[in-house]
Amino acid sequence: MLVLLESSAGFAIFKVLDEKRLVESQNVLGDFADASAAASAVQLCQFVKFDDITEALAATTSLLEGRISKKLRKALRKLQTTEVLDGVLGVADSRLGSAIKEKLGIGCVCSSAVMELVRAIRSQIDALLPQVAPREMAAMQLGLAHSLSRYKLKFSPDKIDTMIVQAISLLDDLDKETNNYVMRVKEMYGWHFPELAKIVQDGQAYVKAVKTMGLRENAISTDLTECLPEEIIEDVRNAALVSLGTEMTDADLVAVHSMCDQVSEMSEYRTQLYDYIRSRMNAVAPNLTVLVGELVGARLISHAGTLLSLAKHPSSTVQILGAEKALFRALKTKHQTPKYGLLYHASLVGQANAKIKGKISRMLAAKTALAIRVDALGEGDSVGPDMGLASRAYLERRLKSLESGGGGRGGLGRARAQSDRFVPDFGPSGAGYTGKRDADASAANAEQRGEKRPAAAVGGDGDSEAASASSPPKKKKKQQRDEQAAEVKQEPGEEQPASAKKAKKKHREEAAAAEPQEEEAAAPQSDKKKKKKARQSVA
Repeated sequence: MLVLLESSAGFAIFKVLDEKRLVESQNVLGDFADASAAASAVQLCQFVKFDDITEALAATTSLLEGRISKKLRKALRKLQTTEVLDGVLGVADSRLGSAIKEKLGIGCVCSSAVMELVRAIRSQIDALLPQVAPREMAAMQLGLAHSLSRYKLKFSPDKIDTMIVQAISLLDDLDKETNNYVMRVKEMYGWHFPELAKIVQDGQAYVKAVKTMGLRENAISTDLTECLPEEIIEDVRNAALVSLGTEMTDADLVAVHSMCDQVSEMSEYRTQLYDYIRSRMNAVAPNLTVLVGELVGARLISHAGTLLSLAKHPSSTVQILGAEKALFRALKTKHQTPKYGLLYHASLVGQANAKIKGKISRMLAAKTALAIRVDALGEGDSVGPDMGLASRAYLERRLKSLESGGGGRGGLGRARAQSDRFVPDFGPSGAGYTGKRDADASAANAEQRGEKRPAAAVGGDGDSEAASASSPPKKKKKQQRDEQAAEVKQEPGEEQPASAKKAKKKHREEAAAAEPQEEEAAAPQSDKKKKKKARQSVA
């Protein structure tokens, strides 16, 4: 059995002298207690030394990726003898063993016993590799560690978007500082020309006007066309003539001009920083940039930490990213949760009406989540902006459809609309469910509400009888009462009752008069009333 050992100096291949003893041993490190014990356990077969640190770094990165480097391939081809073919090669990495077996046809084994043996050999590496001095080995280990750290830091996918995160944070800080400086300029210059702040609303234009004009007396003779629109220049000059501000000394004017210069410098630097963020976003996340823009995409990455972390978020989280306080406040107070966070500043959401902003933000979040995963995990030709362009075109068509009122109902609304067209009808025998559409459904709903069934839903006497037979007992009694009331209304020679209640009352009185017992009881009562009235008239 042979064992492959990777070191900072090169590749070493050892032959195990007593394989059975090492396998059965409970303490492999004890068998390598000193140099003599290690020499009696394994024997060096071949050692391939690295020429420089660059070759060592290339071989190490290949091992980390599970690939065979040129140096290792050369060493293994030399050992393709009967010794190797009869036995196996022990390796510490299973991926490397699979690559060696696939490319070179050498059987490899990777187990806990092999890893323990490699660890024991590494403890006595100075004695087992006399070709390399201990001091040289330590220097090569240190150099390889530094080179590998720089390589991983340079090509780490998590570090590509670090500059974007820092740049967008710096951009936000610049905006805050610029606003503070503009506010200070307005406070200081407002004592001299207070009317200018009301006429010129834009901060950058205000600062340029102050820098160009100086004292308000110079407003008439100064050309302000480079810093102000033509329609408000005349207003500024008229306001300067009747201004109520105080006088300003030369020292105060120098201080104001100095602050104006700083505002102009920060404004120019912000423009350069925005161009840098746009170029980096187009290179790192082109699909995300197409969908939501450079600034919103950079803020999403900054909020999540890295592009890879953002790719792990579902679309529901991307939709409300940046509105965490509002979300937890809504959950605590049992109110409606927010519909959007940072995505509110996207152009697609801004173009939508107030009623459909939530729907557009939900659809945009779904497409954005897919675009982020393509940008973070895509390889080769899939990292282009094609997916983002197609998604944006679909969202724009969907937005136009919703604004024009042709959006239609969603899946649940469509299912409810289909189910409302059918009502349960089990028939007279109760054999099974059948569906009635449109007019029958509306008629059945009217019967359930206690209303009179429309004539269009009834197909003659036979249909009415079948409907009454199939209806429950309570509905049957109610229908009989309605029919009796209708018959009372239709009798000729009698006055029509004012309402259904009067018709029912009259019908009950007629039914009571038809009974003989009630007629006999009613006759004496009428005689008594007549006698009583006669007595009252005589008195």
